[in-house]
Amino acid sequence: MLRCGRFTLPLDRPLVMGVVNVTPDSFSDGGRFLERAAALAHGRRLIEEGADLLDIGGESSRPGARPVSEDEELARVMPVLEALGDAPVPLSVDTRRPRIMREALAHGASMINDIEALSAPGALDAVAASGCAVCLMHKQGEPASMQRDPRYQDVVSEVSDYLTGRIAAARAAGIAHERIVADPGFGFGKTLAHNLALLKRLPELAGLGVPLVAGWSRKSSLGAITGRAADERLAASLAAALLALLGGARILRVHDVKETRDVVLVWDAWRRV
Repeated sequence: MLRCGRFTLPLDRPLVMGVVNVTPDSFSDGGRFLERAAALAHGRRLIEEGADLLDIGGESSRPGARPVSEDEELARVMPVLEALGDAPVPLSVDTRRPRIMREALAHGASMINDIEALSAPGALDAVAASGCAVCLMHKQGEPASMQRDPRYQDVVSEVSDYLTGRIAAARAAGIAHERIVADPGFGFGKTLAHNLALLKRLPELAGLGVPLVAGWSRKSSLGAITGRAADERLAASLAAALLALLGGARILRVHDVKETRDVVLVWDAWRRV
């Protein structure tokens, strides 16, 4: 079970997390949902399509992205979060900033998804007493430059060691085990070879002892493999989602909820035979 604010989510089948990017520059849908009305309609549509959670983000973390001010991030996220407050699923906010975390939690967020794994000063304190779920992600470098020349001796062991340390820090800060999930950070300071190694060896991360999140949806690695643009990577995204499920992922963070949910249902029926 995943404790997620006022929600408790069973993990007997994998969960689908739908992405709501309230940004002008996200790699896959930049600008499409920047306006509040468009973001709300998109979030509600993803819920209708079967999303188990929504992940709302106001600052792009795509390779090459530049940071935005905290005030701008708040102005993007908060109206959408508040308007979706009656949603029947947990609302996650994708942020690395403690101030945004505190504001989001005060206005109904049930999860914080942090690409910096709550490593910023004050981040652990911002979420510890809230009861929210937390997603701790691995990345190497900053979004603006992380894809220039990422290097590892052994990407799987290094990602595992980092996440082990962040999980321990979260537990020490008072965040209960059942509130924590971990994301190996596909595409965040990793080459195609690194991403494929992590995907192939995903079962090795089971030793972290927390549910794993996989975010392959429309990523540039899939473009490198298929030669297709971001809006033409649905089939590749579904293939990666299935491989992640076979590797033990329990949460799939995706743009295409309806199609991914079908993958989960077929996989679940297959494994129950």
